[in-house]
Amino acid sequence: MIKVLMIEDDPELAEIITKYLAKFDIDVTNAEDPYIGLSKLEIGDYELLILDLTLPGMDGLELLQRIRKVSDIPVIISSARDDIVDKVVGLERGADDYLPKPYNPRELEARIKSILRRHNRVEEKKAEQEKIFEVNEDGMMITFKGEPLSLTPAEFDILNALIKHKNGVVSRADIIYQSDFISDDSSYKNVDVMVSKIRSKIARHDPDHAYIKSVRGVGYQLLCPPQKNS
Repeated sequence: MIKVLMIEDDPELAEIITKYLAKFDIDVTNAEDPYIGLSKLEIGDYELLILDLTLPGMDGLELLQRIRKVSDIPVIISSARDDIVDKVVGLERGADDYLPKPYNPRELEARIKSILRRHNRVEEKKAEQEKIFEVNEDGMMITFKGEPLSLTPAEFDILNALIKHKNGVVSRADIIYQSDFISDDSSYKNVDVMVSKIRSKIARHDPDHAYIKSVRGVGYQLLCPPQKNS
């Protein structure tokens, strides 16, 4: 189900669009007031916004500016204003599309799905480009946000094991067993010390987040996404 927020002060039009898009697994929540719409956007989990321009209390182009300060959600402007200046300004301020009223709801449905496909591809590509950890096992090198970490062979084995089991827990015993550079008779305390050093080396690049979590009585977990340090 695609969740869409619409800011439209015409309740009859909003109801027509809501009922029509529901046939295509698009769930529309409408706000007739721009301030309420902005609040819903900030607290809700929406994938796309349909925005009217002629709204009570705030012009839609001004609202779009405010939206872009808090969200990069895809925006389709739906407006009866056919002035080319409004269209240009809307696109310049971050709208993804401009659909002049009146229009066939079928066209709106097609544009929603087209924009979301494009937006999702961009987000996936961005995520690939922003990999937090990248491992080169042959060179025994791990980079963090593009920067190489200066790790000992044992530290490399520990962090590599955590990366392979991202968001899963790796026991201290497994860490010792899987590493060629940690002796089998090493104590768990030695593993704790090495993990502490790894944390410190990561923190040099990002002191605001915790990437490795201690799991009491078991071992460690690599957090993706990381936790904000308190």
